[in-house]
Amino acid sequence: MVTICTYNARTLAPESSMEDLLMQERMIRYDVIGLTETRRLQPFNAVFETELLQGTCDSRGVGVLVNASLSMNIDPFEQLTTRIGRLRLKRCGLIPALTVFAVYAPTSNYDEEEVEAFYVDLEKFYRENHTFFKVINGDFNAKIGPRRTSEERHIVTHGLEWNEQGERLSEFTIANKTIHGNSQF
Repeated sequence: MVTICTYNARTLAPESSMEDLLMQERMIRYDVIGLTETRRLQPFNAVFETELLQGTCDSRGVGVLVNASLSMNIDPFEQLTTRIGRLRLKRCGLIPALTVFAVYAPTSNYDEEEVEAFYVDLEKFYRENHTFFKVINGDFNAKIGPRRTSEERHIVTHGLEWNEQGERLSEFTIANKTIHGNSQF
């Protein structure tokens, strides 16, 4: 089993934010942490005692923190767009091949065209990736409320309310036959 988490960093530009992230991650059990809103000025690729840190530079930025126990099983992190990154884990022992997409969706303050472009890109990368196990994690700026129709099988009834981004994420999950994991507890 692979434990995958997500963390909206708000910024990892200052070194103090990087140090805080590394201190916090040592308190949890994880294999991969998807990082969003990193806002690094330069790409980051660092190897520490117990983790690997890889990511992009941009005013938005995404990245991953990978437990060093998986270091021999990963391909380099790929920046697909300023809001979408991809990490591929190779099959090793009982761990199957897995692709993790780290994403940071535009908020509802952005033009509809930018939101639509994000989802078009994400769907393209998701569909062209032929790994059997795929995880999309990150910050969708979405609120997904309770299930409203039988088509919304990907949603369990634990959500409270919907927003526009939640509607868009729901459409994506239906179109791609995926599951919204944050509503599954």
